[in-house]
Amino acid sequence: MALPGKPPKGERTPVYMGLAATIIPPMTAMAKLHIRGHEHVPTTGAFVLSPNHYSEIDPLVMAIAIWKSGRVPRFMAKASLFKIPVFGRILTAAGQIPVERSGRATVGGAPMEAARTLVREELGVIIYPEGSLTRDPDLWPMRGKTGAVRMALEAGVPLIPAAHWGTQHLMPRYGKGIRPFPRKHIQILFGPPIDLSEFEGRTDQRSMTAATERLMAAIAELLGELRGETPPAQRHDPGQHGQAETGRFDG
Repeated sequence: MALPGKPPKGERTPVYMGLAATIIPPMTAMAKLHIRGHEHVPTTGAFVLSPNHYSEIDPLVMAIAIWKSGRVPRFMAKASLFKIPVFGRILTAAGQIPVERSGRATVGGAPMEAARTLVREELGVIIYPEGSLTRDPDLWPMRGKTGAVRMALEAGVPLIPAAHWGTQHLMPRYGKGIRPFPRKHIQILFGPPIDLSEFEGRTDQRSMTAATERLMAAIAELLGELRGETPPAQRHDPGQHGQAETGRFDG
């Protein structure tokens, strides 16, 4: 099935057109993206997309995959970045959602307002449920955090799992430089929306943990398909291995 191509004209703002023109050509020269399951990415309306994460270049690769699947990619970004001259204006113009250091999305000052903004502006937002690069020694998804599930439930939008494999050859986990030669092949697979119906109206930690595990299992299954391997039965838990967790939105 052919990819739909560029996002709808209404989503192709000057900021995003400029970013696409700047980023996609060099990335295409360094890596060929093999994208499957793009039909699971909603063509209109809001959604939350949750991929695996093991390389610092993952967000760039996933952003291009979403763009090529016919939508504009957006991320949760640290609120402090929005205060940087020029750069902050670009983030705002690109529809990124600010996140306080506590990890809570704060459009308008509250997580619920962030969810309302997501729906009102029909945004597609990428949230990494692991919160940082996986600590799993074999690059499988580790234990997830509840931010992605909470955002999808609060906004009442689809939660799409995704997996990719191959970015580690372009930039290794914890690597500081890109390895552009030879040209890499990166596999990307989007899955069907996670069924969260039984968790609607439930915000207790036990329910959110169960919903998050359902999401992580779906991501691991997609990754297993890409790798041709069976995911481990148990998810790596950094807390039990004495590993500090830092980084992205975790809710």
